[in-house]
Amino acid sequence: MSKNISFSIKSTIEFQFNTSQTRDISFNSFLPEFKRLQTKRSKISIEKKNSLNIVFEIKSSDITAFRASINEIISFGKVITESMKIVDNSKIK
Repeated sequence: MSKNISFSIKSTIEFQFNTSQTRDISFNSFLPEFKRLQTKRSKISIEKKNSLNIVFEIKSSDITAFRASINEIISFGKVITESMKIVDNSKIK
């Protein structure tokens, strides 16, 4: 007795930046990876919102695909954070 349960998961993640230049650099850095993340089970959209934010919208058909999408976005956020630390440290010297 198999029951087919159909549902979807939707979520929004918003990154806020200190400058529009940093936001634009981050947005453009993510674009090459963006197409790779589109699957049958999960779709991600990315949008510049106002002058300081990037918004990711995730729509997934199952929790595993949703988690994978969230992990990709979080990893991207970590790369941005670490890159900004390197840039800030190089300005100090």
